[in-house]
Amino acid sequence: MAELTTEAEPEEGGPKEDRHFVTALARGLAVLACFGRGRRMLANHDIAEACGLPRSTVSRLTYTLTKLGYLQFVEESGKYALGAQTIALGSMALGGLDVRHIARPALRAVAQAANASVGLGVRDRLSMRYVDCQRGPAAISLNLDIGSRISLARSAMGRAYIAVCSDRERTALYEELKAYDPLAWPALRTGLDRAVEEHREIGCCTSFGEWQTTVSAIAVGFHPGGGLPPMSINCGAPTVITDARFLMDVARPKLIEAVRGLEGVMGT
Repeated sequence: MAELTTEAEPEEGGPKEDRHFVTALARGLAVLACFGRGRRMLANHDIAEACGLPRSTVSRLTYTLTKLGYLQFVEESGKYALGAQTIALGSMALGGLDVRHIARPALRAVAQAANASVGLGVRDRLSMRYVDCQRGPAAISLNLDIGSRISLARSAMGRAYIAVCSDRERTALYEELKAYDPLAWPALRTGLDRAVEEHREIGCCTSFGEWQTTVSAIAVGFHPGGGLPPMSINCGAPTVITDARFLMDVARPKLIEAVRGLEGVMGT
């Protein structure tokens, strides 16, 4: 399996001038978001560096989260790990996404036909979060699984989400992305505008070496209904085994057909 890691993503996006925005809550959630694949145990200084917060603030946050059961302190290492409350909360959230179970056969079929990895994702602030993943028979595949986070702006999955979200949400996301990295924003904006048009014209968004130089991917966004937010499904693989032309000519029609069958599947 190809060892391809996810990139760091902005964790907080709450406008400081918004009087309804609870900064302490946002910081606590940012602490929990630090944990994931490859970061299962973290010390206070690790969390402080990841969140950009003073160690004294992080110390109070980890103490509170530990008291509530969302973190647990591992004495042998002097570090924190996710607690039972966080795991239970995550399990309940995923359990509520019945669309995962409905979509799984379609994801599996596309993965087998395209000999690639196929993932179902939802937006997580300025990232996309995998909630399901199926792989084809290829010996080399992307090192992504349920819970992995990838770029919202540079990945095909993220671009497909932006292509189908509301104009209001898209505008707000553009503002957050611009504020997070003003220097990179002009190029990102050009790519995102192109992706929205691409989704409208050819039925999918692409990312050929733009998220990671060794990865090619396409994705289609859709509205599952049932009060759920938009989602997107991608199909990708390392460029050493799958090139852009194969994805466009062979995988794209199969992916579009699969996603069409999921549009509004959860009802109104």
